[in-house]
Amino acid sequence: MSRVGKKPVELVEGVQAKIEGRRVIVKGPKGELSLNMHENISAALEGQKILVGCAADTKGCSALQGVTRTLIANMVQGVTQGYEKVLQIVGVGYKAKVEGQSLVLQLGFSHPISYPIPPGIKIVPGKENTLTVSGCDKQVVGLVSAEIRGFYPPEPYKGKGIRYKDEWVRRKAGKAVATTAS
Repeated sequence: MSRVGKKPVELVEGVQAKIEGRRVIVKGPKGELSLNMHENISAALEGQKILVGCAADTKGCSALQGVTRTLIANMVQGVTQGYEKVLQIVGVGYKAKVEGQSLVLQLGFSHPISYPIPPGIKIVPGKENTLTVSGCDKQVVGLVSAEIRGFYPPEPYKGKGIRYKDEWVRRKAGKAVATTAS
């Protein structure tokens, strides 16, 4: 049996949860999230706790139980505190700005890149060429951050590109120039 799946998910103050068949809905101050559960997983609301269990004793059910419990816990944390990722833009003349509902990136290409911001996500450009991607859904925040990083991943020779704030980029030496002895 899953040790993680057996732990109940505590609902903090200001968070409401509803279970409708195979769907768990969590509401909080930052928004509302829902999760459709697997057919072999069941959930029950007892007071201020959500308990996740296996409906059938099939192979792999305990793994699904643990994953479902973690996803519900992430939903509870997302609607109370939210999630954020910080990206750094490294390169001379590289910049980003938000225009309406799209992010416009100048990354040294012949054209600017326009990225439509999904609903529920907030992107804030900061000092020193940083972008803060925030929202209540952990999966969507990670997906948007990865898509923005994918426009120009950090390259190993000069280190230019878009990287996560604490990402370490392995640097390589450039061409070795052969010198002749005269």
